[in-house]
Amino acid sequence: MTTDSLLVFDRVALRQRRERAARRWGDQAFLKREIARRLVERLDDVRRDFGLALDLGCHGDEVATALDGRATVGTLVRADLGLGFARNAGRLGLVADEEALPFALRSFDLVLTAMALHWVNDLPGSLIQIARILKPDGLFLGAMLGGSTLWQLRAALAQAESEIENGLSPRVSPFADLRDAASLLQRAGFAMPVADSETIDVEYESALALMRDLGAMGEANLVLERRRGFSRRATLLRAAEIYAERFANPSGRVAATFEVLFLHGWAPAPSQPKPLKPGSAAHRLAEALGTTERSAGEKAGR
Repeated sequence: MTTDSLLVFDRVALRQRRERAARRWGDQAFLKREIARRLVERLDDVRRDFGLALDLGCHGDEVATALDGRATVGTLVRADLGLGFARNAGRLGLVADEEALPFALRSFDLVLTAMALHWVNDLPGSLIQIARILKPDGLFLGAMLGGSTLWQLRAALAQAESEIENGLSPRVSPFADLRDAASLLQRAGFAMPVADSETIDVEYESALALMRDLGAMGEANLVLERRRGFSRRATLLRAAEIYAERFANPSGRVAATFEVLFLHGWAPAPSQPKPLKPGSAAHRLAEALGTTERSAGEKAGR
């Protein structure tokens, strides 16, 4: 138990799981590959070059692979919490904790991160650190799992545990909601913050296969107050039954939904466009709409 309300996730266990995942990552990288591809596609809408970029939470170099052929990004530094992933990234790879970034202020033109920030305890603090290591007018693009991720698994596990163990424990980690994402970027000091979400639906042979895959990816439950030790076999089997009954596709396989939040923000710079001061508009809205302007107290028809 912890008395610090900011400590939600077990980062020690996360590092250990990342190390295990790095050993056979190629077999489990499909979700990271898809999210990295969608993240990098957003760079195609930005018409500028980025000399030095950072991939924060590089895993198996999926972001670098997605960037292949894009001349707009120069040197890419890779960082990961797991030594195994950082080592695999080569001479430009290093171990770095998303909660305590080891980089100098104003170091990077671009920071990319995919599937790393949803395990951060102090997300506003990490976003502030990212904003600080960006050069003025530098770009941040992030992708993290959102609150609707694995809602089917949550429902099945909750029902099974209630039936068999007469109680509930946190079995699937909580994630941020889209409605909070843009405001978090703004609080961190980013200019022109934008947040949107997409869903990725994946089919599995069974709920047990899904849970095995999550464990192999290092994405299983990391809540500090989770129940320690092995889950009851009867509970997991009942959860798999419920999952198959409620969430099976016509193919007979089960559906698993991953919500991905995409975050976009710029480090402030004097050259960026600024909103006009109230009352400084050169043209009236009524003129643009072809209507007659009336004062707030004027009644219609007078």
